[in-house]
Amino acid sequence: MASGLFTRVTEYEGIAEYRLESNGLKVLLAEQRTAPVVALMVLYRVGSRNEAVGRTGATHLLEHMLFKGTPTYNKRKGTQIAAVLQRQGAVFNADTWVDRTRYYEMLPSDQLGLAMHLEADRMRNSLIADEDRQLEMTVVRNELERGENDPARILDERVWAMAFREHPYHHPTIGWRSDVEGIPTSQLKEFYDVYYHPNNATLFVVGDFETEATLAMIAEHFGPIPRSTHDIPPMYTVEPPQQGEVRFVLRRAGQLGVIEMAWHTPEATHADAAALSVLDRLLSAGVTSRLYQSLVETQLTVDADSNSWQFLDPGLFTIEATISPGITHEAVEQAIIATIDRLKSEPVSEKELQKIKNMIATRSIFLRDSPLGVVSELSESEAVADWKLYIDLPRRVAEVTPEDVQRVVRTYFHDDNRTVGYFIPKEEQ
Repeated sequence: MASGLFTRVTEYEGIAEYRLESNGLKVLLAEQRTAPVVALMVLYRVGSRNEAVGRTGATHLLEHMLFKGTPTYNKRKGTQIAAVLQRQGAVFNADTWVDRTRYYEMLPSDQLGLAMHLEADRMRNSLIADEDRQLEMTVVRNELERGENDPARILDERVWAMAFREHPYHHPTIGWRSDVEGIPTSQLKEFYDVYYHPNNATLFVVGDFETEATLAMIAEHFGPIPRSTHDIPPMYTVEPPQQGEVRFVLRRAGQLGVIEMAWHTPEATHADAAALSVLDRLLSAGVTSRLYQSLVETQLTVDADSNSWQFLDPGLFTIEATISPGITHEAVEQAIIATIDRLKSEPVSEKELQKIKNMIATRSIFLRDSPLGVVSELSESEAVADWKLYIDLPRRVAEVTPEDVQRVVRTYFHDDNRTVGYFIPKEEQ
């Protein structure tokens, strides 16, 4: 039996975890028989967090390169990865983020073997050719240039770069422009050879499949791949505590001013993570949210948003707003601070808190309404903590109290922990 090649590690709420003994590949299986489709994803524990100066953007550029083919799947043979998947009506893509990179397909369940063969093949057999790097570099550079035309995006990039002095969250996932343009193909190949191994990956299968047959497929396609001959390099840099407010001004061509404020907050596994998630939605979810009422309704800004960025390492809680014509950055900043200070002095009501919890629960259900949605959410939990967070986080959110919300505001939202960035439109000559 194929299961004899695996160690069954645990099962939790209908999700089974296995380990492929031949190479250490972590496997998560969740049967869902609601439709004859299946989603497969391979998550690699490498992202911009693992990049150093000179190699920023390497993970994202490799994401593009891994679609260029292998000796089996390539343009010359008419078997390009995209073309093969499109012929099966598959939904497929890949994405890179700070702590992980993931490649995925959702396709008819009788084509699961194809997806497995493809992902196993490009795990170690991808063609990292110089001509492909040059082509994909121009594609990524175009992405960079489009982003540079968005003042809010550039301001956000600078906020992270100012808030993180030592930790690689300082770098944007897409990379710094000169690194994207200059990294040699040999370094991309080296990066691939360091991180793209079964013992640095998790394989997810969710949908219409039979467990024993699927384990046999995994053993057939992934089993022959050896584990890495080296230890996966750890990322050990720790951002020191911020010792005073950081401020900067960005002046570029643009129409409206933008402000972004950020506070350092803990990692995704921290006990305060659920309360910070609730605070995020309390501040910016919908027209009744605190920031909408204090900024948009008063016509100080044309929009307002917040985000609790919870990663493998401590991240940021950000608030950003586009400023209405004739309003100063200082006025908007003071309104944001007043909104935060009110939460420090007045606990949120049980009624408002329950509304936020209901919104989070509804959004969670919506995001998990298909095999691809489940595998996407499950993999994000795996990247920043452990896949069980996928199940536990909604429960933790349900247990958040008004005192918890007030505590996290008082703990993290103070002056010395704050980074403030102003985008001020510059008149073009």
